[in-house]
Amino acid sequence: LKFAVVQIDTARELEDPDYLTESYLNLARSNEKLCEFQKTISYCKTCLNMQGTTISLQLNGQVSLSMGNAFLGLSIFQKALECFEKALRYAHNNDDKMLECRVCCSLGNFYAQIKDYEKALFFPCKAAELVNDYGKGWSLKYRAMSQYHMAVAYRKLGRLADAMDCCEESMKIALQHGDRPLQALCLLCFADIHRSRKDVQTAFPRYDSSMSIMTEIGNRLGLVQALLGVTKCWMIQKELDKALESIEKAQELAEGLGNKLGLLKLHCLCERIYRSKGQQQELRDHVVKFHECVEEMELYCGMCGESIGEKNNQLQALPCSHFFHLK
Repeated sequence: LKFAVVQIDTARELEDPDYLTESYLNLARSNEKLCEFQKTISYCKTCLNMQGTTISLQLNGQVSLSMGNAFLGLSIFQKALECFEKALRYAHNNDDKMLECRVCCSLGNFYAQIKDYEKALFFPCKAAELVNDYGKGWSLKYRAMSQYHMAVAYRKLGRLADAMDCCEESMKIALQHGDRPLQALCLLCFADIHRSRKDVQTAFPRYDSSMSIMTEIGNRLGLVQALLGVTKCWMIQKELDKALESIEKAQELAEGLGNKLGLLKLHCLCERIYRSKGQQQELRDHVVKFHECVEEMELYCGMCGESIGEKNNQLQALPCSHFFHLK
């Protein structure tokens, strides 16, 4: 972030529009990594308004990708998909395989969040193919990212051995390259795999290690996801008060980020906890808040009227970026 600001000042002194566009993109990306999603969107829009130069046109795909990731962080799904589709068009038009690979990883993340797990696996597999076919001279981070997103999808599909293999491959590269953000995500994925196996004692220390790195690097969205996992571990152990403590921390973070999907999941967990405790008033409060989140995110199918993202369901996206249940 600090260097991006210096870069902008230098670009202004040089009166170089290409350099200035690139500076704003770096500023957008820095804010994306720090989960400052509204700022990311604002800087991306600045980039897209600085049209006319060859380099700025080449960067538009990367700008659209960063913007899509920010909309996804805010759980604004249709706009996120719109940006990813744009980024993919830029990648195809410019034959930019590296950008295509990154967009495929983001699309994997997108579909994992709205629970179309077949597409959540298809896109990172496509990214891994691109790495194998074109990635001889690329940084190994592209392979590591595709393997990580495959691991997430495999876990969601219940293919835990495949998830573990992919996550180990990703972690190996992340450790070799000192990639702390990816190490944190892999630790989170390992913890989730162990939790899926009901091995809570192995999951807890991995969640702790993941949260320690995420706190250090400022990945607050990752912290929300880790705290959701910790909450579910406490629930497996029937430690409902400890689960509520984790929820409280996660809720504060999710509200600060504007991450509506995180809030929806937290209300859903609270609903289950208060039903177990027989606390009717609290239960009703969270049912109401859960439905408010669904309404805000417009997470329902315009064809059948059922909720999207409640369970694994195949989805179909239209050219306008609206998506429906495939059935």
